[in-house]
Amino acid sequence: MPGFRIERINKELLREISDLIMTRVKNDDIKQAVLSEVECSRDLSHAKVYFRTLTPENVENVRRSLVRSAGLLRSLLGKKMKIRKIPELHFIYDTTEDKAREIEAILDKLEIPEDKVFRPGEESH
Repeated sequence: MPGFRIERINKELLREISDLIMTRVKNDDIKQAVLSEVECSRDLSHAKVYFRTLTPENVENVRRSLVRSAGLLRSLLGKKMKIRKIPELHFIYDTTEDKAREIEAILDKLEIPEDKVFRPGEESH
């Protein structure tokens, strides 16, 4: 479990990288990225930056563009943030929403008899 300082840095990095993508980077593919989370290592040498895209078929183009601009983003972060070491950025596609949709589809296919459906507030038989 990350400490309070790392959590604060993760949130700050997420906000700053998102801001830089929208204001300073001129690549249209990158602007399709929606950042969801940042996870820094304890020593701040690496940061996993999780992203989603507005259009699922464009994931690979967006990922390639993010990887190409990682150095620029890191350099700009160095000028904006007041931390000693700016982590190396690694961009990872966030599959959480896709997995949730798959689980929901599986649950929708289940045929549960009406008398076996749990309803909060009702006493079980």
